[in-house]
Amino acid sequence: MSNSIYNQLINKEAKLAVIGLGYVGLPIALEFARKISVVGFDINQERVDMMKNNIDPSNELESSDFDNTEIVFTANQEDLADVNFYVVAVPTPIDDANLPNLRPLLGASATVGKVLKKGDYVVFESTVYPGCTEEDCIPVLETESGLKYKEDFMVGYSPERINPGDKVHTLQNVVKVVSGSDDHSLEEIAKTYELVVEAGVHRAPTIKVAEAAKIIENTQRDVNIALINELSIIFDKLKINTYDVLEAAGTKWNFLNFSPGLVGGHCIGVDPYYLTHKAKQAGYHTKIINSGRYVNDSMGFYIGKQTVKKILARGKHIQDAKVLVLGATFKEDVTDIRNSKVIDIISELKSFQVHVDLADPHASSKEMENEYGVGLIPEPTNDYDAVIVAVNHKEYKDLTETDLRAMMKDDLGVLVDVKGMYKGKIKNLEYWSL
Repeated sequence: MSNSIYNQLINKEAKLAVIGLGYVGLPIALEFARKISVVGFDINQERVDMMKNNIDPSNELESSDFDNTEIVFTANQEDLADVNFYVVAVPTPIDDANLPNLRPLLGASATVGKVLKKGDYVVFESTVYPGCTEEDCIPVLETESGLKYKEDFMVGYSPERINPGDKVHTLQNVVKVVSGSDDHSLEEIAKTYELVVEAGVHRAPTIKVAEAAKIIENTQRDVNIALINELSIIFDKLKINTYDVLEAAGTKWNFLNFSPGLVGGHCIGVDPYYLTHKAKQAGYHTKIINSGRYVNDSMGFYIGKQTVKKILARGKHIQDAKVLVLGATFKEDVTDIRNSKVIDIISELKSFQVHVDLADPHASSKEMENEYGVGLIPEPTNDYDAVIVAVNHKEYKDLTETDLRAMMKDDLGVLVDVKGMYKGKIKNLEYWSL
């Protein structure tokens, strides 16, 4: 065998494994499996069984995406024993105190470490703070395998850039950042990814640079959205429509196009906390990033409070009020409810003793119940004092004022349009948006 892992992979003398088959890991595993031999590993047997039947548990891929692939799905660690190139794509969430929760990542590192052999490669894709791969993951690989980093095995970092629900910016057509332990491993890792990423790869000089690049992509978006959210609070006090202002300002060539809204999910709402955590360890207290997080994390409560004010202004008793929230997922047209900020709107309404119904054509009621203790109603009724359209699902885009009024108890109903989807279309209902 040559010492080129890339050559071994394309000649099918070596296998590649993807550890963690969520919305990031599964598309990567399937793309590689069109070119080389792949083992898809996930600790959840139920999910593995679904994938064996060409079903994506994340509802992102079609069953046809599984066609023409050479892949074995497994939850059995022993099936990783003859693999030489490992891609780790497990989630990196935060805990209740907004601190990094590395348990899934360190668990995956231990799994790989137990089967690691001389000459093997391990590439991490999970979003982490700069230094995590070398300071936290590699020691676990060394301990579990008894091997020495750089002498016996190589490591790289190549951050995922998959956007849930986005059919345009897919793995194949977004440039992939890659990094490696040294020049040789960087080249091997880069060539391996070039098999599946048509847009090409960017070779970062170090693993830390690649980690930092990923974490600032989402931090930058977070801070920009926070600025617009803060502006929308100011404009509301000044009785100006935020979207009118953004439309006017957007005519300048270098104005950045961001809109207000709820910032949830497992990327933008999470990644900045990894950076602020590492900054604190390095002796720097982040200011702009923390402020942005504070603004974005409080938007759900703000929307809830504004809805209560609007109901009261219509002369109604708030304890008797009934509100419908349309949309529960963290963004439009996906099934993912993780870190959805819609729940903050509901919590705020319930703190005023408001009765709240929640509906969503994409989310699972059972999952919502398990995660947040709030189920979904199958069909809205016609006696709501306010309707909050919290997520821009395609199913809601064609709703007319008549449709929305039909859900309300009387002509004093309030429509809260979080993302300004019905701007200019509502003539008779009391209307409010960010």
